[in-house]
Amino acid sequence: MSAKYTILEELIRPVVEGLGFEFWGMEYLSLGKDSVLRIFIETDAEKGIDVEDCARVSRQVSSILDVEDPITGEYNLEVSSPGLDRPLFSLVQYQAYIGSVVSLRLRVPFDGRRKFKGQLMGIESEDIVIRVDQEEYLLPVDLVDKANVVPQF
Repeated sequence: MSAKYTILEELIRPVVEGLGFEFWGMEYLSLGKDSVLRIFIETDAEKGIDVEDCARVSRQVSSILDVEDPITGEYNLEVSSPGLDRPLFSLVQYQAYIGSVVSLRLRVPFDGRRKFKGQLMGIESEDIVIRVDQEEYLLPVDLVDKANVVPQF
């Protein structure tokens, strides 16, 4: 995890949780003048996350970021639910989706490939066990650049 991510999470998580939501995770994409800070929030309430919830979190987070100013330059702030194809950020989240199909992209190649899509079989220490085409891979979680649950209908 980068230092920038850690700083942002330390500012944002308490705001999200203070509003009664779960901080699911975030993505910070530094794309020059088109940078994006995307925050995912979750709730255990039956109604789920709606637009008003996202707007409320956005206003509060925006206020904190304006004061603390951890991001240089302009950026777009997006707040949303993780959705059905939810991104996975922590081992606890991976654990909750054992048995599901996931799509992973690694920062560097592992066994000659960076993309994996298959059934999440489990967690061993700091590694993710994924079955792709009847072959199991043990992938270090710190190599994962992006991971998402693949919805099955």
